[in-house]
Amino acid sequence: MSKVCAICGKGPVAGRNVSHSHRVSNRTIEPNIQSVRALVDGKPKKINVCTKCLKAGKVVKA
Repeated sequence: MSKVCAICGKGPVAGRNVSHSHRVSNRTIEPNIQSVRALVDGKPKKINVCTKCLKAGKVVKA
């Protein structure tokens, strides 16, 4: 199973690579997900969080 952000639920998205000659191939766009020790209900716990949530201050680090 791929990683998903515990705060916003952001996960991998399907997309397509399109070359200059318009040859199309499938790809996945992965969000930048980090494993972080954060306070959850007052106790430190390891959770997967995207960097946008980290920068926005939505996570209190342990």
